[in-house]
Amino acid sequence: MAKTLVFDKSDDIRTPFLRGILTRSLTDAGLAFDTAYQLSSDIRQQINNVDEITTEELRRIVISELQKLDEKEVIENYESIIPAATKIRVRDHNNNLMPFSTVEHRRTLESSGLGSDRAAYITQNVYKELAESPHDIVDSSEIGKLTYEKLRQHYGKEAAKRYLVWVDYKHSQRPLILLIGGTTGCGKSTIATEVAHRLNIIRTQSTDMLREVMRMMVPIKLLPELHTSSFNAWRKIPGSAESKEPPEEKMIHGFIHQSELVSVPCEAVIQRALSEQVSLILEGVHVSPALVNRFGDEKNAVIVPIMLAVLKQDKLKHQLKDRGVTAPERTAQSDYLSNFESIWMLQSHLLSEADNNAIPIITNDDMDKTTDRVMRSIIEVLQKDFHAKVEDIFGTE
Repeated sequence: MAKTLVFDKSDDIRTPFLRGILTRSLTDAGLAFDTAYQLSSDIRQQINNVDEITTEELRRIVISELQKLDEKEVIENYESIIPAATKIRVRDHNNNLMPFSTVEHRRTLESSGLGSDRAAYITQNVYKELAESPHDIVDSSEIGKLTYEKLRQHYGKEAAKRYLVWVDYKHSQRPLILLIGGTTGCGKSTIATEVAHRLNIIRTQSTDMLREVMRMMVPIKLLPELHTSSFNAWRKIPGSAESKEPPEEKMIHGFIHQSELVSVPCEAVIQRALSEQVSLILEGVHVSPALVNRFGDEKNAVIVPIMLAVLKQDKLKHQLKDRGVTAPERTAQSDYLSNFESIWMLQSHLLSEADNNAIPIITNDDMDKTTDRVMRSIIEVLQKDFHAKVEDIFGTE
């Protein structure tokens, strides 16, 4: 069946209607993914027998469907995104033309360590100036220079410098390997998902999943310490129960032993990403300094280790309770709380090891703020290798 073509009258370009593109636009506007996907599917059915539809007609259909859902805020966001993507075209260094995307521009600023609100403000300023220009085609280098100047003007030299560092890194095409560690329940998966969205990294992996795969392959009788929680692994090691070591030392030894087992697939995942030259986020309690140090001399990628922490016991207990509700298939909530002291001791060990190995420790007290801190930590690592000047990246007049 032939695809419906979307016709943009402003530049005489026809492109196939793609449900995934519309879904992403709707989620960027604030609609939940499942709802956005269903709405995009319904619209595809509506225009299924239409050979060609203009961007204005398609936009009217989308807004009409959103009105049926009474999504007033989403409609406002959608209307602000779409015109920005259709009126201005960007010419890259290969003379290819692409629509200017406020979403992608804002995401680039967030990737450079700028907070979401500040990134949105700069993007709004850049777009306003581009829209007021008599030209509807602009070189990507001009947008880069304009963004740099807006950052200097509103947020200072350091913010502008971090933007240059990020752009310089992106030009290098070196993959980013982000390693996020932390104790049980500290929010590693949530932060990893947020960072992956901002950086547009599609490959993420948890050490919990890798451990689960190992459990399927290795019988419990052979490695019983693999088939239990990280904070309880010591209980499955022969002789541990009779040992006179303090409880904390027993717990740490059991965790280290389990981590050494799980480090095998962890290393394999990282090596695969390196060989394919793709970015990766690996998160989990088993992301230890020992694992990080195995890739300390890697020159073909940027390795960024981070240790998350929740420094208030009540906060961590609350997150463990939430984890039991939102992910009931994982260890039972009662198991987490009854073993809270072990989980807390495990965090103390992880933070001590991170501190001894100069790994950044980031307190996870608010998802947005923590995500911003992670982005800033990435830029701090990149600044060691990427420090080009504005004229080196975007050229001179």
